[in-house]
Amino acid sequence: MAEQTSEPQDEANRDPHDVAVDEHEQPFLDHLIELRSRLLRGFAAVGIIFVPLYYFANDLYAWISAPLTAALPEGSTMIATQVATPFLTPLKLAFFTAIFIGVPYLLHQVWAFVAPGLYRHEKKFAIPLLMSSIALFYAGMAFVYFLVFPLIFAFFTQVAPEGVAMMTDINEYLDFVLKMFLAFGIAFEIPIATMLLAWSGLSTADGMAKKRPYVIVGCFIVGMLLTPPDVISQLLLALPTWLLFEIGIIMARFTEKRAAASE
Repeated sequence: MAEQTSEPQDEANRDPHDVAVDEHEQPFLDHLIELRSRLLRGFAAVGIIFVPLYYFANDLYAWISAPLTAALPEGSTMIATQVATPFLTPLKLAFFTAIFIGVPYLLHQVWAFVAPGLYRHEKKFAIPLLMSSIALFYAGMAFVYFLVFPLIFAFFTQVAPEGVAMMTDINEYLDFVLKMFLAFGIAFEIPIATMLLAWSGLSTADGMAKKRPYVIVGCFIVGMLLTPPDVISQLLLALPTWLLFEIGIIMARFTEKRAAASE
């Protein structure tokens, strides 16, 4: 008899919000309409940010190219090899800058789409995770701009053969910068990824620690593929990635202890 009444008792003790999540499931078409609404809001936000940014696009490009121009020999300048490049390159920079600036709002739209289907304890865990992931992505971009770029550009200008003038195309430089921003921004998300693996039960902190040798090799392979073919830039991506993995393991252990204490 006790077994027959245990389920209703457990249901009565559940959080009303969690019960409402289970009972009110939206049809698939409603999910698609909600997704379209969130996408349109995200596109509109990027467009609103892009309009004023384009007015300062040339100044923005001067700022983004400062690490290279500071390392170039006196008298050297950047060049444009295509007729439309001086117009299209600042336009592209303004567009991607609008996306980078709008990341918090874009993630907020993703959160607003996913949140109605989450339980209360999942929301409490997801909100700080969302905020920290945004901060880490921006930290990765700041790291590459203020530390990595000055080092690798100084290295490139010093190893140029004698008599060879280093004149970089502005569009090629922008593509390189955007790739580096994205690579380091994603690399700095590793602590979040390790916490998610531990929280979801797909892996444990000890399990990830045992795979450390493979992770270290993977960090250097990724550094080789995503950075220029020089040792300095590869180390500057691989070593912080490894360090962030170790920080993620520590955070995963903390998450596991809290989960065990709450049971």
